[in-house]
Amino acid sequence: MDKAIGCYDAAVQELIINELLYALVGTEGQYISIKRVHRKEDDITFQVDASTDLALQELADRMFPLCESYLLIDQFVESRSQFKNGVVNHAFAAALRALLLDYRAMVAQLEHQFRLGRLSIHGLSFYCQPLMASMQALSAVVKKASASNCTGSAVLNLLQSQSKAMAGDSAVRSLLEKMTQCASSAYLGILERWVYKGVIDDPYGEFFIAENKYLHEESLTQDYDAKYWKSRYNLKEGIPSFFANIAGTILTTRKCLNVMRECGHNVQYDLMGKLWSIKHYPLLDQDDFLVHFTDIAQDELNKKLDEI
Repeated sequence: MDKAIGCYDAAVQELIINELLYALVGTEGQYISIKRVHRKEDDITFQVDASTDLALQELADRMFPLCESYLLIDQFVESRSQFKNGVVNHAFAAALRALLLDYRAMVAQLEHQFRLGRLSIHGLSFYCQPLMASMQALSAVVKKASASNCTGSAVLNLLQSQSKAMAGDSAVRSLLEKMTQCASSAYLGILERWVYKGVIDDPYGEFFIAENKYLHEESLTQDYDAKYWKSRYNLKEGIPSFFANIAGTILTTRKCLNVMRECGHNVQYDLMGKLWSIKHYPLLDQDDFLVHFTDIAQDELNKKLDEI
């Protein structure tokens, strides 16, 4: 029968704790190694030396999912931090980097307690357990994103999907929603410039509206329904799920304003003028005139339809 971990002498327990602390930040030790599959960066397995006692192997195996998740997330951050991977990946990687900084700080604190002789192997497992679900959920996202080389909307949809899947764990879901918010910040910046300025500033092709800049303008001042306007701006595939129901409205609204602008109209002035007309001509701002009008028209208004 395997011995309980407490039956091993202090030197053996300290050795295992020390190895696990290194493994938690993706570093191999004397008895814990990292197995990688050639040309598959997201296929990572931590394994303990086969000569290690089975009870100690089992204890280490419980910690390895956290170690593997950390390494997958760290690799994603390093590979997606450049802008060439898109603004969404860049923002997502920045949020993950901040998370990993906190994670490493926690591991450093555990190591400090270990050096002071205040950390048992059960204590290490206890402090790491709350992080397990969150790190595994994030590693699942980055693994899928890496496998499909996702950018833009695809990354946001992955985060959204994973967040919904973790509905039963409020802490994990909250973290995923925070990551979604961070990753979408740059994307929303593109949307804001489109809505307010009619400009698509999308150097990496991530936005859900595509602009064809090579079409020739066709009678802009005479034919507002020309092929030019139908084809210049179009919806792309891969719309973020949280914009799915309003993407068409976002496209059409700004497209109409762009038509007016390129035809030489002051969009803001014309829009305010139209709103003022709607208010003014139906007599909405002239209550006294409306009363006077109904008084003098009373005889006509009282006539039957066939008498008019």
